[in-house]
Amino acid sequence: MYCEHCGLQIFPKHPVCTRCGESPTLHWFQLTSLLLLFLAVLCNSAVALFLLPRFTAAHHGALYFRIWLWISVKGAAYGWVPVAFGLLAWDYFLRRKTRHKVKGWVTRKLLSFVVVAGITPIIPWWVPAGQPPQNFLSTIGRYPGLPSALAWCSVLIIAAILCFNSETRESLLGKGKVLSFISLGAILLLLSMTVVGWSLAS
Repeated sequence: MYCEHCGLQIFPKHPVCTRCGESPTLHWFQLTSLLLLFLAVLCNSAVALFLLPRFTAAHHGALYFRIWLWISVKGAAYGWVPVAFGLLAWDYFLRRKTRHKVKGWVTRKLLSFVVVAGITPIIPWWVPAGQPPQNFLSTIGRYPGLPSALAWCSVLIIAAILCFNSETRESLLGKGKVLSFISLGAILLLLSMTVVGWSLAS
């Protein structure tokens, strides 16, 4: 990788150019795309919490708002599953071909633990080896959002650890162009759904 400003070769260990002090464009692509994706998720969460429950009782477009609310609730509860399996697939197919400083157990062991802990509450009662402890079930009964919250926190912490290292970040996020298309698509999808919902509610 070479600096776009002065042409000096930049190694993955150095996030900025040692001659001119500028950051590569791909780092800005990655950061901007992640911020846009976070903004889309945050705005959708705010709409799902404050507006959609009121609009589901409306006569016009009630089915549209119910589907939107159902997708938002299921995505908040189980959206960590494709992220966890995606990180596991990345670790198995791409990461093992190269040597990174972040050890492999960070992704494999912790993500496997997150997946097992996430599916434990849905194991049938008639499976004797899969019966979770009674204290665990009572805690889930009192706090139903606790398993998904812990799973989201674990997955995000693992992703932050992987992105903290420059080599694993570039291997995971790429050059940032695909991620920018995904984030822009998420923003445009949210805006279009908002415009359609506004026209149905008015």
